[in-house]
Amino acid sequence: MAFNNDLSVILPRVLIVSRRSVRKNKFVDFVGEYHLDLIVTYGAVPVIVPRVNGVHMLLDSFEPIHGVLLCEGEDIDPSLYEPETSGLSPEEIEEIRRLHASDTAVDKEKDSIELRLAKLCLERNIPYMGICRGSQVLNVACGGTLYQDIGKELTRKLPEDQRVVHMDYDNYDGHRHFVKVVENTPLHCWFKDSLEVGKMDILVNSYHHQGVKRLAQRFVPMAFAPDGLIEGFYDPDAYNPEEGKFIMGLQFHPERMRRPDSEEFDYPGCPSAYQEFVKAVLAYQKKLNSSTALPKQLKLNKEMEHKRKIIVRSFSLAKNLYTAGIEMNPTKQSELEAGAEFLESNTALSVQQENRLKQMGATVRNGSRYIEKLKLNEERDRLARNVMGKMSVEQLSDLMSFYHMMGQICSEVLERKLNGIVNDNAC
Repeated sequence: MAFNNDLSVILPRVLIVSRRSVRKNKFVDFVGEYHLDLIVTYGAVPVIVPRVNGVHMLLDSFEPIHGVLLCEGEDIDPSLYEPETSGLSPEEIEEIRRLHASDTAVDKEKDSIELRLAKLCLERNIPYMGICRGSQVLNVACGGTLYQDIGKELTRKLPEDQRVVHMDYDNYDGHRHFVKVVENTPLHCWFKDSLEVGKMDILVNSYHHQGVKRLAQRFVPMAFAPDGLIEGFYDPDAYNPEEGKFIMGLQFHPERMRRPDSEEFDYPGCPSAYQEFVKAVLAYQKKLNSSTALPKQLKLNKEMEHKRKIIVRSFSLAKNLYTAGIEMNPTKQSELEAGAEFLESNTALSVQQENRLKQMGATVRNGSRYIEKLKLNEERDRLARNVMGKMSVEQLSDLMSFYHMMGQICSEVLERKLNGIVNDNAC
């Protein structure tokens, strides 16, 4: 089968970070089957990002990224959102670790990978859905905080009738508790046909001992548990699946809300989060492809086509002179002027581009000025490397993300300007 690297025919890619476990004395990375099944069902390809040391520095290798789904995992390092331990005593912290031994072992590499992906989605408006821990990652990435332990920090302060059991180690899939859905939110839209008259409650599956304490300012709650804990939230300014916008966190597990010994969902709205998320992923991919596709060949009028041919002739002649090492005669020197003038009027070239043009011999006419400019660029390169050598890994990663975003903006602006040239010439 012939390989086709046209981005337009690649199925949309959804990155999912694996969770690490130990099996037969070896680490095993895995992702829950329900997440993978639903992503595939609605038309996207799940790409598993392994929880391996150093992967947080290699996320560019997973491009193109059309969506990110973050799900289960261990507790997020509390130092990432709380300078102190929320007033918990050492004895209480130790008790929490005993009660939730499988979840309290902080995985800093996973934290780093997922926080970088969350911030990348926020910077580039890539569709993001967080389930359980993934919703907590999203809140922390935007400046929110978490309860380090719901039982110690929230439940014990409430009267008995308001307390909620958020996890049951003996009944992972079957455990349910009520949540109240907030009206006029995406969650309400998905479950409204299942709500009883005059009520906004649904039963959800959950499995967590931590949760949102202070919701980041940009988000709006979509559901509350009876103890007041936020069970779902979204960014209303970044939610429009048809336009490729989707930023949402769900603390509960809609993918696990299925009838006993059956694949049938508790409610018809359970898979809607995945369906709308993938819809946004598809739209984002289409938008990304249209902005990064190579510009169509410009249709030039006769005058511009004549100038283009002169410049091409100039570069071709310069290349031949450079390759053969022959001195120029007056006629050829005049023909080189068109290429030289073109270079002088297009100074916003990268060092790599200038090196390539030099090798072609396109700067024969103004060689001395070129050498000076190249030396200046080399000095700037050296200074930049010295400065970046003193930066931390996190600072370098943020800087790389910034310039990636600027490159995308430049590409979009350049395309608009090129289209403007064509339109002006057509008038």
